[in-house]
Amino acid sequence: MDARMADKPTIRFVVASRESGDRFFEHTALGRSLRNFDVEIRLFEKNTKGLSSRYNQAIDEARAKPAILAFIHDDVSLLGLFFKDEIARSMERFDIVGVAGNKRRSPSQPAWCYLDTKWTKDEAQYLSGVIASGSSPEKFEINDYGPSRQEVKLLDGLLLIAHSETLISSGLRFDEQFDFHFYDMDFCRQAELSNLKMGTWDISVLHGSVGSLGTDSWIAGYKKYLDKWTG
Repeated sequence: MDARMADKPTIRFVVASRESGDRFFEHTALGRSLRNFDVEIRLFEKNTKGLSSRYNQAIDEARAKPAILAFIHDDVSLLGLFFKDEIARSMERFDIVGVAGNKRRSPSQPAWCYLDTKWTKDEAQYLSGVIASGSSPEKFEINDYGPSRQEVKLLDGLLLIAHSETLISSGLRFDEQFDFHFYDMDFCRQAELSNLKMGTWDISVLHGSVGSLGTDSWIAGYKKYLDKWTG
């Protein structure tokens, strides 16, 4: 383990929210779950820009103040008491970490866990991780894709974790043509080309969104993704 992963590394949550700073901690799942913890938060409040541009801004800012960056959606609740320890531990094994992913890539797949636009889920042997989905910690369902702590090629973008120095030294950034849809798929493809090791970790999260697969904006993003990546 190198020196930057010494005792209690700085973990900075990077989140873009439409809410103002004050309302973020009262009206978003992430804000409510983090308000009682001593954590760094880079909040882009009242946000109207794409996630990729905001995430890149946070990477640039980290040149002067390195940290483990946790890029996370504001509708995600962190459920465990020891998530900071788990995030730090995950960085000892992988360069980029998420909570769920796929061990393989398939041609033209439209999402990390699906093989086609008929939403055929990939075989269980290739999937990894667990995500809880629901409206509150009292009402949710468990999506158990498979054992965590596995090396993967694609990660779900609801939570992506990497050390800022890894991103800066490798030149890895988010492609800003993907403002929301497919920014995570593209990021993982770029990481693979940079020979960065990606993996899942058992960090307990509750995702409040059901997603927006198949919408007009999603279809537009999928076309951009296919235009960039032919395989």
